[in-house]
Amino acid sequence: MGSSVHDTWVVIPLFNEEPVIGAVIAQVLTAFDQVVCVDDGSTDHSAELASRAGARVIRHPLNLGQGAALQTGFEFALADPSMRYVVTFDADGQHQIEDAFGMVERLRAGEADVVFGSRFLDERSKPSFAKNMVLRAAVGYTNITTHTRLTDAHNGLRAIRRPVLEKLDITQNGMAHASELVAQIGAPKDSCVEHPVHILYTDYSTAKGQA
Repeated sequence: MGSSVHDTWVVIPLFNEEPVIGAVIAQVLTAFDQVVCVDDGSTDHSAELASRAGARVIRHPLNLGQGAALQTGFEFALADPSMRYVVTFDADGQHQIEDAFGMVERLRAGEADVVFGSRFLDERSKPSFAKNMVLRAAVGYTNITTHTRLTDAHNGLRAIRRPVLEKLDITQNGMAHASELVAQIGAPKDSCVEHPVHILYTDYSTAKGQA
């Protein structure tokens, strides 16, 4: 990997991740040199640290929710005419940049229009029993309501081609945005695949109750 992927923007929704956001952006910049953090009304120094680490930062004056932050990031990325792909990446340190890079390479190879990350396609991720049950229930609900067949509906690591991104309009500001995004991608029958990813459950992310 190297910082030569100029046609890809990494969109990171950001809310009060001061302890880790600098390291997360440093990791992302090892593979992608276009990073935008949408600071969703943080009350700590997250935005300042993200900017210092090398990300472009857009700020919401109030906390609007992750769905709204993603939509803002999508609109920012679409303003770049050279953008071909967008990666959505969490700010809490759970995602691995090697996975994101592999997902974009699958888009480049023409395998699909969208690549969804799934923690359930291999054994690397170790969610707790309770979290596993919640995630499985969310998958069942999303697959029924969106007529899709995903194994990990609420994974924030995704890679999306520009033509799909141009059609997305996320209106659910909270966590319901994940199902809405899947539904909007599935409705026009854009081709989708899943990619095995490693969700790293740290003491920090677990304490925050992250999925």
